[in-house]
Amino acid sequence: MANEIAARRYAAAVFQLASDASAVGAIGKDLHTLSDAIYDDEATERFFLSPVIQRSEKERVLAAAFAGKAHDVALHTVLLLVRKRREALLAEIVRQYDALEMQARGAEPLTITSAKELSGDALRTLVGRLETVYGKRFDVTQRVDPALIGGVRIMMGDRRIDGSVEGRLEELSRTLFAQN
Repeated sequence: MANEIAARRYAAAVFQLASDASAVGAIGKDLHTLSDAIYDDEATERFFLSPVIQRSEKERVLAAAFAGKAHDVALHTVLLLVRKRREALLAEIVRQYDALEMQARGAEPLTITSAKELSGDALRTLVGRLETVYGKRFDVTQRVDPALIGGVRIMMGDRRIDGSVEGRLEELSRTLFAQN
């Protein structure tokens, strides 16, 4: 919890700097690039998170690897985390930054899970209906889960709408066992 609060503060500061520089999208993209580069390789992640490696060495390696390849605000954010020994916050800062960026656009997260990938038209129609009914704009993530058998499961923030065959079978099972 404390890490989430600290990450939210860092993310808010970075987002403000990005807004001031009119580079919210570019800095967000570069934060993702930096985070992915660090966490996608096990050896790099160990190096980045190791308390044994000197901060100056981490800063030197990061600056050499990303100077001129990432926006200065994104790079200096990671370097600041190293200087403050807060490297472990990077992934949460990126998540918090994404939430701030989505909120600034007036959008909310929407995850649509289906047994097979929905066509572009079907996805647009479904999202359009949801936007009309709820009066909101959504940032859509589509997932495929063959265990659903058919139908869709929709997550809007903390609201879940389950129209999948798997969900209906679970509901039927709960109803049958509740009657006994």
